[in-house]
Amino acid sequence: MSLKTTTPKFGQALRALRLERGLSQEDFYEVSGRTHLSRLENQGASPSLKKVVQLAQTMGVHPLTLLTLSFCNKGNAAEVDKVLSAVGEEIASFSNLRLGTREKHRRVT
Repeated sequence: MSLKTTTPKFGQALRALRLERGLSQEDFYEVSGRTHLSRLENQGASPSLKKVVQLAQTMGVHPLTLLTLSFCNKGNAAEVDKVLSAVGEEIASFSNLRLGTREKHRRVT
């Protein structure tokens, strides 16, 4: 599975997780209107990172759970393991990642 070529299905994951949690669209009234939630679920809109966090909190899951499922077709354990393994390998390949610093990266030429 190549994460670079997989088209994320955020709306499908959002709807499946919402239904799995037994939540209605109205249960999201504090973070999103029903119309906007419907647009997200039907791929008519793309969420901001802040919105992903709010939606995940409403469902009681980590935002990465929602995002990981967006890159799965069925969301079974084997498929999720493949996605997470690929992400882990990619992060492990970074040799000069400076999260949390203001230092600018210098390009080596």
